[in-house]
Amino acid sequence: MNPKLKSEAFTIYLILASMFIAALVASNLIFQKFFYWNPFGWFRFELSVGILPYPITFLITDIISEIYGRKKANQVVIAGIFASFFSMCIILIANYTSAIDSSPINNEIFTKVFGLSPIAVLASMLAYLFAQFVDIRIFHFWKRKTNGRHLWLRNNFSTFSSQLIDTSTVVGLLCLFNVLPWSLFGTLVLSGFLFKIIIALLDTPILYFIVYLFRKRFHLQQGEEIKLFD
Repeated sequence: MNPKLKSEAFTIYLILASMFIAALVASNLIFQKFFYWNPFGWFRFELSVGILPYPITFLITDIISEIYGRKKANQVVIAGIFASFFSMCIILIANYTSAIDSSPINNEIFTKVFGLSPIAVLASMLAYLFAQFVDIRIFHFWKRKTNGRHLWLRNNFSTFSSQLIDTSTVVGLLCLFNVLPWSLFGTLVLSGFLFKIIIALLDTPILYFIVYLFRKRFHLQQGEEIKLFD
């Protein structure tokens, strides 16, 4: 690959990594708001708004895994962990400062909105760390088994397994830390897992389209990966 194309590929990699980190940090900050979704009246999903950006992280790691390889996908996951813990430290410091009388947001409101974020980040990171590495590992297992064919297979099989682990672990830890009552465990796990599965199925055509664009732009053969550094 010529230097110009390699530089372009590296820039796109940085953009994908930044989107991944932004989605991950945002999901940890907004998790305390819950909503319901009742598509076609057949099932009522009860979900945290923190779940909305979360599937994006798995789509991005699948794109990076397919185009840049397992090592680059793992590096983005590790960067996301550091970014989440760094944001947690900032929130802790901000929470322990005292608001002035004229502050639009007082101490009580700030603590109510962000005070549980460190616990959420801890629970999320324990689940996320395990789930993302499982996702990447299964993705590349199927990539080797199929010799780079059947992208839909590795995209969905890796996501199904990792999302079940992630959803049950993070909800379980939040219940363990008394952030959520145990009575909601089954409902939230079922709703969260089914929602993520639906999103995984819907994002498969998007993954195919993005991979097609990469292969066309960078002249990649099926299963071929971009080596950013020789």
